Amino acid sequence: MSDLRIAHVMAGAANGGAELFYERLCVAQHEQGLNILPIIRKNPERLQLLQQVGLQPRELSFGGKIDFLTRRKLKQLLTDFSPRVSVAWMNRAAAFMPVGDWVSVGRLGGFYDLKYYKNCDHLIGNTKGIVKWLIDQGWPKERAHYVPNFARDFPNVIPKRPEYIPSQASFLLALGRLHTNKGFDILIKAMPYLKDAHLLIAGEGEERAKLQDLADSLNVSDRVHMPGWVTDISQILGACDVFVCSSRHEPLGNIVLEAFAATKPVASLASQGPVELITDGENGLLSPLEDERLLAQSIQKLLDSPEFSNKIARAGRQKFEQEFSKETVLNQWFNFLSKVEKV
Repeated sequence: MSDLRIAHVMAGAANGGAELFYERLCVAQHEQGLNILPIIRKNPERLQLLQQVGLQPRELSFGGKIDFLTRRKLKQLLTDFSPRVSVAWMNRAAAFMPVGDWVSVGRLGGFYDLKYYKNCDHLIGNTKGIVKWLIDQGWPKERAHYVPNFARDFPNVIPKRPEYIPSQASFLLALGRLHTNKGFDILIKAMPYLKDAHLLIAGEGEERAKLQDLADSLNVSDRVHMPGWVTDISQILGACDVFVCSSRHEPLGNIVLEAFAATKPVASLASQGPVELITDGENGLLSPLEDERLLAQSIQKLLDSPEFSNKIARAGRQKFEQEFSKETVLNQWFNFLSKVEKV
């Protein structure tokens, strides 16, 4: 086992890209032989998932500003564990992070207010764009680091269409929380231009009613399916013809990486993360933000040309293997932690 002792502090929600990657990284680093202490906001599912692999997570409330009990308990947990590095995931965890005999790192997956990170010695951005932004905000360049996410791989998956998507129809897939940032309204507005396609949006959120009303008003509700969260996306991802990222705001785009991993062609709007991941016409297609017509044209181009679509998909898979595979990213995390650890 490595002598690296790492505390990962997560005070986030039940679902979300950062939360899912937090779980994957804790498990992977534990399997790698690092001594990992996950400290999480109370969440029975996350607790069980981490315990199943032999980790011993600790739960705290992570309430509001006056939650002094969490502050004291977090300080005690970290002092007892004596980590070389303590990583705070996003604003709430960083705001609770105490000063101690360890190196404190803030991990950002977006363009967050840096006032929460005053107790951090280093900051990680999971995109190059975030790191540039940190430096532009005045954060010291030598203490701003790029360490990407690794995406899930999907080996030996048997593709399976949901029964409600006709076998002869083009199958479009989108994933994510039903939130205005995800731009699913733009994607639904594109559906009238895609006459024979069916769209599955796997996710849940506060925009469900609005999105359903929009699909009804455009007479595409029979071709737009919103089944809620799908626990195992591997089969539907393997079965789709085109993966679509319609986000108007997407700092990274884990969903794009997962489509790359599954060797699926990606049509995306040109939000921050996808622009960093996709070279237009090489490993995906990019369309201007808020433009449903051009998004539809990109999707149709992939549907109409299987040879071009396959070329795009293979290039995405190659990028995944070179930059975002589990082994590649774990090595980057290990090198970073070894560089900054408390000695």
